[in-house]
Parts: sequence; C-alpha cells; structure tokens
Amino acid sequence: MPLLYVTDLAYPARGRRYGDEDVFLTSRLREEFPLALCHPLDARALMPGFDAVIVRNSGPVLHHQEAYDAFRAHALATGARVYNPLTGRADMAGKQYLLDLTRSGHPVIPTVDDPADLHLLPQVAEYAVKPRQGADSIGLAFTADPAAHLAQQGAAPGSLLVQPRIDFVHEVSFYFVDDAFQYALYAPDPDRRWDLEPYEPSPADLDFARTFIGWNTLTHGIQRVDACRAPSGELLLVELEDLNPYLSLELLPEPVRDAFVNALVASLRSFLG
Repeated sequence: MPLLYVTDLAYPARGRRYGDEDVFLTSRLREEFPLALCHPLDARALMPGFDAVIVRNSGPVLHHQEAYDAFRAHALATGARVYNPLTGRADMAGKQYLLDLTRSGHPVIPTVDDPADLHLLPQVAEYAVKPRQGADSIGLAFTADPAAHLAQQGAAPGSLLVQPRIDFVHEVSFYFVDDAFQYALYAPDPDRRWDLEPYEPSPADLDFARTFIGWNTLTHGIQRVDACRAPSGELLLVELEDLNPYLSLELLPEPVRDAFVNALVASLRSFLG
C-alpha cells in the first residue's frame, strides 16, 4: 500500500528540525510501506496515486491555506484516507476547541473570543491575544488592556482569542499514538519552549492528558497534548495538536524512539486495514 508522506523538509521551524525528524521517520516507515515524500503544495495533485496520505511536519497551514483547503476538501469528497484522519476536533479544526473546553469546565487556560466575555477571565497583569487560526506564535501579542487592544485591531468578531498570561512553572507535552501514551517531554525553563528534557509523568498527569485524547475521539493518529503547570501545581491545557505535531524524536533514548516507531507502524497497519 503506497503512502504519500506530506512534509516541508526546508521549513525553518524555530527550535525544531522538521527535515531531520521526517528523514528519520520516513527511513523507518519505508522498511514497512512503499512511500514517497511531497511538499504540502503538491499533496492535492499527487494524492490520487496513493492508498493513503500521512500529513507530518508540513508547517503551519496558514502559510498554504488555499492549498490545504483544496487538499482537505478533495480528501473528504473522495473518501481518501488521511492520517491523521480529518475528523479531529482540536487544532486541525482551528482554535474553537479552546473556547468549547473553557465553557465545559475542562482544565484549560481560560479562553474567550468576545470582548463582552472578558470579565469571565481571571484578573491578571497581562493577557495574551492570538488569532483564532494562528499557529507557531504567529500574531501573538501581550497586553494589559485586552478590550482596548481588540478595539484597536479592528478585527472581525471572533477572529481573536484572549487568554490570561499565566506565570507557569514549566510546559510539558504528552505524546500519543491512537489512544496509547508513548512518552513525555518538558521544558524546565518557561522562556525556552523547545529546550526539552525527558519527563516522567505521574498517574494524575496521565489522567489529565488522556482526558483530552478521549475528548478528541480520533481512532487513529499521532496527538500531542501540550500543558503548562500553574504555580498552584495543576496542569492546564495549552494546545491539543492533532494535525502535524512535532515529536522531538531526536531527544528520546533509542528504545523509546523505537517503541514509538513500532506503535506508529501498528497504527498505520490498523488504519489501512
């Protein structure tokens, strides 16, 4: 079953080496599947010749939104198999999930998109304002007066999200294949997001992460649950990445990396039937 692996090997990701990770992953997957690589701008045209498409380190969709929308529409219209499946409710569908999870009382950084709802956020010295369709910190701004900032931006209603800026202890990411936890990494220094180290999660940490994996209801795929630890000790969701999460595989001990690849191969075999 030939697979089309979508990646942008040259994308200049800050603190990450997309190309290196995908060269490694494709070298391992090629041992199990016939496989070809393509740039995200070419995925729509090339996908009919393959049994399935794997979307990996292809950069923020907003850099090629028109091409991605055409790819997604074609895949949905033709029933093409895409991994991760396009039914994800988190980042692949935009940032609406942060609003939904806030309203449902999940442990997430409180998020609103309406100036009339700013009073629902905790009072802090500074707030983060980000585009609903943003990624990779593009368009992120900090302000002490979010109401004035929103008014100055003149953005369309609902196009910007507002969150309290939390003085967190550290960020931690949990990596899953399907619903199975694989490993965790954390950034001890809050100012150095991609200086990651291995992290041994507690049972409570894993319960937290699995809450969001269950909420997303993806039967197959790679997901990364990004969280921050508040000064009081609890974890809060920052992002649920279900489109093309970077995996930081180069930081893993070889047995953990091999176990991840084996889990991915098993997931793909199950997905392909």
